[in-house]
Amino acid sequence: MADFGAFVELEKGVEGLIHLSEMSWSKKVRRPSDVVKAGESVEVVILGVNQADRRISLGLKQALGDPWADAVQKFPTGSIVEGAVTSLQKFGAFVQIAEGVEGMVHVGDISAEKRINHPQDLLKVGQMVRAQVLEIDGEKRRLRLGMKQLIPTGLDEYIAEHTLGDVVTGRMTDISSGRAKVELGDGVHGTCRLSAEPAEKEEPVAEPSANLSSMSSMLAAKWKGGQGGGSKREALRTGQIRSFRITKLDAAAKKIEVEMA
Repeated sequence: MADFGAFVELEKGVEGLIHLSEMSWSKKVRRPSDVVKAGESVEVVILGVNQADRRISLGLKQALGDPWADAVQKFPTGSIVEGAVTSLQKFGAFVQIAEGVEGMVHVGDISAEKRINHPQDLLKVGQMVRAQVLEIDGEKRRLRLGMKQLIPTGLDEYIAEHTLGDVVTGRMTDISSGRAKVELGDGVHGTCRLSAEPAEKEEPVAEPSANLSSMSSMLAAKWKGGQGGGSKREALRTGQIRSFRITKLDAAAKKIEVEMA
């Protein structure tokens, strides 16, 4: 045993070295005795042979198999995993979801309810947590996890409680480029495609004897004054409350689309 690793006798007169870095996939080994003991028989993989220096490099963890070899298949994007928190950093928390496979939960993906400054505000080392796989890169051995994605939001509940064709009430929050953002509830927003023809250009059908000029002026004044009780002929404006019909509910993409009812 040495501070930097353990020597293994392969056969009489032939020894190889298992460096500390080649002893475990999942943890940083500080002393060889944490993993192996003198006199113990171990299975290793030959990593390199230097005949000139009479040195053989051995790997203990390689004999156990690389846990990242099939990680992409075992933990695809969108899957739900569970594991223990191994460390906390200012930018996020590391979670071990399998032997040798760790993922990182960014501080912004820990809670959907409140903004936290440090993962330790809600988590501690050793705590078991559930998370969703947001992204995985087998070549770079990187796994991004999200915890808040598993917590139902107001949007999730709204989508679950409604169906296509439902007529609902919403408030215009932004109007631009032929589309409008509509607030359907607390923290619940949808988009509405606006007709190419603005509502204020619609002209009422009048009796032949009516003065069309004065009638148009009267209707325009009502629209500008906010009268009309949500009529379809009322000019669109931010803050306006109207009735909408749901045309799309996408729970996966967390998207709602509506049209004027």
